[in-house]
Amino acid sequence: MDQLSEKIDGLQMGCGKKVYVCMLRGSDETGSGTQEQPFGTLAHAVELYFDKAEEKLPEDVCFILRKTDEDGFQDAPKAALKKAISTVEVQLKKARKAVENKGKGKEKKVETDEQSYVTLEEDSSLPTAQKIRIRDGENFRGKRVMVQGWVHRMRMQGRKMIFLTVRDGTGFLQCVLADEMARSADVPCLTIESTVALYGQLVPVLEGKTAPGGHELQVDYWRLVHAAPSGMDAFETKLNKEANPDVLFDQRHLVLRGETASALLKLRSIFLQAFRAHYAKHNYSELTPPCMTQTQCEGGATLFKLDYYGEPAYLTQSSQLYLETAIPSLGDVYCVQMSFRAEASRTRRHLSEFTHIEAECPFITYDELLERLESLVCDVIQYVLADPYAGPLVRELNPDLVVPQRPFRRMEYGDAIAWLAEHNVLKDDGTAYEHGDDIPERPERFMVDSIGEPIFLCRFPAAMKAFYMERDPKDRSLTLSTDLLMPGVGEIVGGSMRIWDFDELMAGYAREGIDPSAYYWYTDQRKYGSCPHGGYGLGFERFLAWALRRDHVREVCLYPRYVKRCAP
Repeated sequence: MDQLSEKIDGLQMGCGKKVYVCMLRGSDETGSGTQEQPFGTLAHAVELYFDKAEEKLPEDVCFILRKTDEDGFQDAPKAALKKAISTVEVQLKKARKAVENKGKGKEKKVETDEQSYVTLEEDSSLPTAQKIRIRDGENFRGKRVMVQGWVHRMRMQGRKMIFLTVRDGTGFLQCVLADEMARSADVPCLTIESTVALYGQLVPVLEGKTAPGGHELQVDYWRLVHAAPSGMDAFETKLNKEANPDVLFDQRHLVLRGETASALLKLRSIFLQAFRAHYAKHNYSELTPPCMTQTQCEGGATLFKLDYYGEPAYLTQSSQLYLETAIPSLGDVYCVQMSFRAEASRTRRHLSEFTHIEAECPFITYDELLERLESLVCDVIQYVLADPYAGPLVRELNPDLVVPQRPFRRMEYGDAIAWLAEHNVLKDDGTAYEHGDDIPERPERFMVDSIGEPIFLCRFPAAMKAFYMERDPKDRSLTLSTDLLMPGVGEIVGGSMRIWDFDELMAGYAREGIDPSAYYWYTDQRKYGSCPHGGYGLGFERFLAWALRRDHVREVCLYPRYVKRCAP
């Protein structure tokens, strides 16, 4: 039995005092360790009760831990206690060492000058440092520069060398603090996530060595701008990457600082630029429709209702209807807007709030609608892969991403039902899918993953689709509709030709039991110069999950909103 095991042997066995820790809603700052006011981390609780003289936990203290709502409070596992005790012991050793060093006296420091700390001053004889962003470092090799950022990683090599990896939001940079730089009076306060300003010369790394960007900063002066906490509040202690996903989303503000999370958000920004570049190239006008509405677009079951000055209103499910009203004045239009769906679903591709990229186009045919969608997807992927910064970043996350080959496969809804039957894909009750059945996520994903290429699933039955979708003139039971399916995700786009005949639209209202009076502004489009037109809505997070090969759409959100998650 190791020493740590001996120190926790006998704990949690008939103990007297119970100390509660809740990783979901506890707080190290305001908690008292009771069930009503639990601490936030086990490490903080252990530190408070750790007997520093005996170097162990009292045997009459029992730690009760809650990781998830489903599990409730349970005795803290021995492995978790061992980790917490180990962390406390490391901090105690550091504290004792600091006290010992302080007690050695001034004379001792003079004798061992190499171990003492010094106050740094910038050498005025050196060239003035040029302030740069890390991303631009290659253009400043051999020059004296100044960078500011956060300490991402830190490694001390003896007492005369410190290696820092610093990030500033544009990239990462290896910085070398040697000799006097490693003995700055700020070194004891230097921690992960501290902010620093570093001055020095950018030089290429030696052959056979690697560093971000292929160079490093040889520091000749640096300042500690702000010291992040150490000890039990240290960043490394605060963020446990192995924690329950819901706990990580509670700490999302810290998770965002990780390399993968920050890369995903940077790429999210560049993908949005790519979409807008495509629309600009094809002369679309961008609009900003309202998010609050008193009409519905995709069915009342998934609406978020709110009180709007005493009147009922809803958060929008789609901006489509508003976009359609603008095409007589602006032609092709699009928006990048948040949409909201009150679906109690926790699948890998569902969110309660998502970024909706929608477009409406007058005087197009059904085939032209599909061609425009192909053009959009291929243009965006080509734009991002060609970007000198985004391209390599995308390939790190998804080396297999290429511009899809056009034309995309077309598959009729009826053919999809037949494909599922041929491959023995059954419903949950064990029966086969039949014409008129909705094809849910699981079989849809299986089909597109098996085929392994983008699929336009076309011409769904009218009974399954929204009131505004135009009927297929060759078979009035079907609609001129499509879902674009991508391997690994499934549906990322839903689109259709829109009904442009007044009487057909009124029949659509009646079929869905919708009072047309509230839609007068939409119906008027069929009175005053109606025309054939079509459009689509693209789920941006689903698109990113496909392009960046993510398991869950939540990974590509800043702060995802889903069932029972509306914080932080």
